[in-house]
Amino acid sequence: MSLLNKEKDMTPFDMTEKPVKQFLPLAWLLWGALFIMTRNMSVEKIGMKGLKPPFLVLSTHQGFSDYFIAPRMLFPLRANYISDMEGFAAYGKLMYKHGGCIGKRRYVPDVSVIKNIRYALYDLKQPVVIFPESRHSDSGVTSKLPSNLGRLVKYLDVPLVVLSAHGSYLANPFWDEERTRKIKMSARIEKVYSAEEIRSLTAADIQKTIEEKLSYDEYRWQLDNKINIDCKYRAEGLHKPLYKCIKCETEGTMKSEGIRLSCSCCGSVWEMSVLGYLEDVETHKTCHIPDWYNWERDEAAKEIAQKRYSGIDIPVEIEALPNEKGFVKLGNGRLTHSEEGYRLYVDDSENEVMRSLGDSFPLSFSSGNMQSVQTEYNYRKKGKCIVLSTKDCCYYVYSSSPEFIVTKLEFITENLYENSKKKN
Repeated sequence: MSLLNKEKDMTPFDMTEKPVKQFLPLAWLLWGALFIMTRNMSVEKIGMKGLKPPFLVLSTHQGFSDYFIAPRMLFPLRANYISDMEGFAAYGKLMYKHGGCIGKRRYVPDVSVIKNIRYALYDLKQPVVIFPESRHSDSGVTSKLPSNLGRLVKYLDVPLVVLSAHGSYLANPFWDEERTRKIKMSARIEKVYSAEEIRSLTAADIQKTIEEKLSYDEYRWQLDNKINIDCKYRAEGLHKPLYKCIKCETEGTMKSEGIRLSCSCCGSVWEMSVLGYLEDVETHKTCHIPDWYNWERDEAAKEIAQKRYSGIDIPVEIEALPNEKGFVKLGNGRLTHSEEGYRLYVDDSENEVMRSLGDSFPLSFSSGNMQSVQTEYNYRKKGKCIVLSTKDCCYYVYSSSPEFIVTKLEFITENLYENSKKKN
C-alpha cells in the first residue's frame, strides 16, 4: 500500500468541513458484507431497545475488526465515525466521507472535531462512534484513555452508549496484524446513561464509569474461555511490545520466532501456550503477557522519576500526510526526544515541498501537549514508526536505529504528559 501523493499537494485537510449522513445504498452494501463477516459473532444488547438517535457511542479498539463490529452492532442505524487521516488516504475522501467518517489527527486537540460531532448528533440526528483509545491494543489490554471523556459526554448532552468486543485483538494482534487467527468474537452494546442521568452526574463520575466499561484483558478472556490458538507462528512479533527482558532487564534484545520469545543477552526463552500465556522453558514459571507489558510501563516511569532517561537522537526517514491525497516523501532527517519533548529535523528543509508547508522546521512537540504518540510496528511494510502530528499535517517517522523502541517511546510520552499535568 504505497498511497503516495504524486502531486505533492500539501494543502491541509479541511477539518471544518461538515460531515454528512451515510449514503444509504453504501450503508446497505456495507451492512450486507458485515453480516457475512460477523455471522459467527455472539451479540448482546442491553438497554438499546427503543433508543433513538442522537446518542454517543464509545467503543473499545482492540484491532482492525472493530471497524466491522461497530456498524454491525448499530444496524439498522446509520452513524458517523471519528477517523484518522489514513482512512481518507486509503479509501478516498468521497467514499470515506459518505461512509459517515469525520476526520481527525490523533492526539491533536481540535475544536473543529467537537463541532462536527455536535453537528452529526443534533443536525444529522445520527449516532456518533468514537474509539477513544485512538490505537489498536499493543498487548491485549486497554490503551490509555483521554482524561476528558467525562467532560465531553457532559458537553454533548446526549445518551451514552458503550460498545465492547472480545476477540478482535486475538484475531489480529497489533504486532502481527497481517496474519489472522480464527477466533469466535463477541460484542456487547449497552446504553449506560440517558441524557437526564448525565446531567445529574459529575464529569469525574462519568469518566470513572467509562474507564470501567472500556476495560479489557484479552489474554485473561482467552484463558477464562479456554480459547486455543494453536498456529505455529503465534508468538512471532511479540518482541515488539515486549521489548525488555523481564529477567536481565536489557532493552532491545528480545526476539521472537514461531511459538518462542527469547532474549539474546541472557539466553532466556519463553514459549507461548495455546491459551496465550508465556512459560519459561527452564523454570516452567508462567507469565501473563499484560503483566510483562505493564512492568515495562512501570520501568519507563521509574527512569523518568529517577532522572535516568537519556532520550534519543537518531537518523530517520520522514513522510508527510497533509490530506486525503496520500503521503509525500520529505526525505531524511533526525529525531530527538528528551523530557521536554520531540524535535523533528529535515535535512533539506529548503526544498519546494518543505517551503509549501505551513509548519516551520525543526518541529517541536512539547511533552505537556502530547497525551501519547501514535506507534506502528510495521506500517505499510516499511518498519517501525511513530507519527507526530500538527493541526495541518501528520509526520510519519521511520528509523532502523536500535534506540528507536517505539513501545518505550509510547510509555515515556504518556508518563511525561501525566507528570506535566500533575505539576499544573
